[in-house]
Amino acid sequence: MPPAGVIERYRSFLPVGPATPVVTLSEGSTPLIPARRLAAALNCELRIFLKYEGMNPTGSFKDRGMTMALSKAAEAGARAVVCASTGNTAASAAAYAARAGMRAVVLLPAGSVALGKVSQALAYGARVLAVEGNFDHALQLVRDLCDRFPITLVNSINPFRIEGQKTGAFEIVDELGRAPDFHFIPVGNAGNITAYWRGYREYDALKTSGLPRMMGWQAEGAAPIVLGRPVADPHTLATAIKIGNPASWAGAVAARDESGGHIGAVSDDEIVEAYKMLSRLEGVFCEPASAASVAGVVRSLRDGLFRENPRAVVVCVLTGHGLKDPERAIKNCDAIPTVPAALEAVASAAGVS
Repeated sequence: MPPAGVIERYRSFLPVGPATPVVTLSEGSTPLIPARRLAAALNCELRIFLKYEGMNPTGSFKDRGMTMALSKAAEAGARAVVCASTGNTAASAAAYAARAGMRAVVLLPAGSVALGKVSQALAYGARVLAVEGNFDHALQLVRDLCDRFPITLVNSINPFRIEGQKTGAFEIVDELGRAPDFHFIPVGNAGNITAYWRGYREYDALKTSGLPRMMGWQAEGAAPIVLGRPVADPHTLATAIKIGNPASWAGAVAARDESGGHIGAVSDDEIVEAYKMLSRLEGVFCEPASAASVAGVVRSLRDGLFRENPRAVVVCVLTGHGLKDPERAIKNCDAIPTVPAALEAVASAAGVS
């Protein structure tokens, strides 16, 4: 039997009842991978773990929240759902809507979504529309659509999304036997950092598992929380966090302040370097936005954050799978050489002759 999804695993922590029709694809139970080679390459003693959310059914952390959002939508009798998305929400909403037998409508910012994510939403049968504007324009449009028409919004402003996403914190504590000292996470629309902090607090209240310092990381070209103001024209190659006015801004700030944490920004070059290190040192292929968490660790080491606790337990959330953005992976690699179909030529080109 496949593992139960997050609703069945953590039912007592979630707002569901006997009448809630659980819409699941067996999400959750994603690996927490020790990153010893990464730590060695960074010349540090940190005990780094990678929470690889790319192993969820549609390849991102969004599935944790979407199982809750669609289950509660089904419970309320909804027939259609809608979201604005930079890609991962679109894929997840479309998949879970298909599972529930509902229609899905997706609004994407034109030209700003990785090909892998668009292909998923289309394959799952969603009605996909490209909006002439950025993510924030698309989100306002879906808000207005839901105010006027009988369709359910499933972006992270839907409170059930946050409830589902908090289960990632439960899994980390269950596996480590405690909360980490530091929790590093990319910040785009800011629902995930909000959700993880909620999960850690709820588990600590029950298990006295401790609380981490929440360390959120935005891209320098899309860092509204760091700047303290919305960014009208966000830009970064990490499209999943290319958001100028996060819907869960207040929740992210609360997570930072209540935990004694930090929300900072890293450059695209730092993100790409961390992205390469993860795949080449640890065999973990994530989408670029995911690597912002590891880029944040590198920046924090440089800034002396761990000086008083050099063997701290650090968890980095990798929010999505690398196949979400295959074009970026190809751009970061050398061209594939063509060789004659001859043993000597192959051996020479492979460097084994």
